Amino acid sequence: MNFTIRKMTNEDIKQVQSIAKISWNATYEGIIPEKIQNNFLAMAYSDEMMQHRLNQSFMYVAETETELAGFANFTPVDENGLSELSAIYLDPDCQNRGVGTALLHEGIHNIDGLKEIRLEVEKENKIGTEFYNAKGFEVVEEYDEDFDGHILKTVIMKLEI
Repeated sequence: MNFTIRKMTNEDIKQVQSIAKISWNATYEGIIPEKIQNNFLAMAYSDEMMQHRLNQSFMYVAETETELAGFANFTPVDENGLSELSAIYLDPDCQNRGVGTALLHEGIHNIDGLKEIRLEVEKENKIGTEFYNAKGFEVVEEYDEDFDGHILKTVIMKLEI
């Protein structure tokens, strides 16, 4: 699969919203009720929130010749060199093809002052936890999270750069 990684633009918003929905629905089927998924997606990926993300964080997309294959969102780096990987989602048809790795590396190599990446992942999200483990992330903490009335086992992981 041929793709390139670049910074996200306003023109990418609709495709990113679509990838978030497809990826969430595929990843969390049987883990998070669909109604709760849809509530979260409507809030976290609204047009207004996407504009905020574009203006206030680092957003990268993986682009094939015809469409986007995935995206990653890193928060600004704090005074200690810490950024949170708040999202890395791929079209399920594009998984296991190096797209997620390329998106992660784009942040690692292009965000100035980055010393550590942290993230939160749902413990039952096997695709996510296996990916992060393979990339060298280590578990820092686990806790129960009340996610819109649904209790999740959330794992905090970190990667030192």
